[in-house]
Amino acid sequence: MASSASSGTIIDLRRVSRCYGQGESEVVALADASLAIDQGEFVAVVGPSGSGKSTLLSLISGIDRPTSGEVWVTGRRIDALTENQLARWRRRAVGIVFQFFQLLPMLTALENVLLPMEINGFEAGPARERARTLLAQVGLTGRARHLPSELSGGEQQRVAIARALANDPPLILADEPTGNLDEATGSEIFELLAMMPARGKTVVLVTHDQALAARAGRIVPMHNGRIAPAGGWQPDRSSLRPSLNDLSTW
Repeated sequence: MASSASSGTIIDLRRVSRCYGQGESEVVALADASLAIDQGEFVAVVGPSGSGKSTLLSLISGIDRPTSGEVWVTGRRIDALTENQLARWRRRAVGIVFQFFQLLPMLTALENVLLPMEINGFEAGPARERARTLLAQVGLTGRARHLPSELSGGEQQRVAIARALANDPPLILADEPTGNLDEATGSEIFELLAMMPARGKTVVLVTHDQALAARAGRIVPMHNGRIAPAGGWQPDRSSLRPSLNDLSTW
């Protein structure tokens, strides 16, 4: 089996399509998409609802499989893996941050962060110490014993980020992580994610927020299931150009 495009490329989508349904009811969620993302990049994927952003993340994470094309992540063609192989790969390679946090309500903040490590077979003592360290890194040292219902939205998302980092994955996928937060809290969560490339992580962020997207290292716009030509652009820090409202020519 051939390897991914290069040692520096962590995500390599090769003419990937994802269709749902058949015949007249067929919906093309992603159409002939090719995209390469290098290790350590911070990429913002932007576009209107229904443009294929979440489908893209689902394929990169191995939660979904393409109808056609190849999905290479961390040097492996993940769409060719069995379900068991894919589950083992995902536990090691990917951390996911969701819009609505997805914390287990009956577990404390510390226990939510511990859970991925327990599933991965970490020793209890080192795992608990790492969970405490991660909570400290996201500013929640004093909230470790609190249940999600006792935390603010911003605090819950910080727990979710710590959980995503628990198994030290090289890739962090964030699907609208600020979409359920006020502007100030959302900016704080964005800054936490923006620090990840300096720690050797690659971050792919899906967002509707053009101001936040403009602070990423690269913007990848999507429209009608298609990725912008040449895989996007580096943003103009004073504005988001070309305009995301003028994508009909793709």
